[in-house]
Amino acid sequence: MATQEQLRQTVRTLLDSQAQGVLATQHDRQPYTSLMAFAVTPDLHWIVFATYRATQKHANLLANPRASLLIDNRTNESADYHDTVATSAQGTVSEVDLTRRGELLQLYLEKHPDLSDFVSATDCVLLKLEVESFYVVSQFQNVAVLQMF
Repeated sequence: MATQEQLRQTVRTLLDSQAQGVLATQHDRQPYTSLMAFAVTPDLHWIVFATYRATQKHANLLANPRASLLIDNRTNESADYHDTVATSAQGTVSEVDLTRRGELLQLYLEKHPDLSDFVSATDCVLLKLEVESFYVVSQFQNVAVLQMF
């Protein structure tokens, strides 16, 4: 059984190595998923991503800010069943406020410099998932939970 510190390092390594994850929101009790570029703060408390305001995912988050972001390192090979590590970050999403916008935008653009025009658009919003927990799955069925609070 991994310690919380070992689990934290596993999550940190996974999130640093991956550029995209799958955001799950809901609309009328129906799940809705979106592929999202993301960045994570050094303390793992916030995952930052961006979207246009006129999207279904943004409307879903306004109606219900609870969300989950799945990040994994699969390679689409048969070894994935034993070698893949996946984490589901669960928490509440909100718009990044002006006091943290510069810092979190810089963090996002350091990881995704090609998305500069996208996040600079007037109808694009920078969001943060305040992570309550990471559910980490490894070796196909080993599940551990890293609580952030």
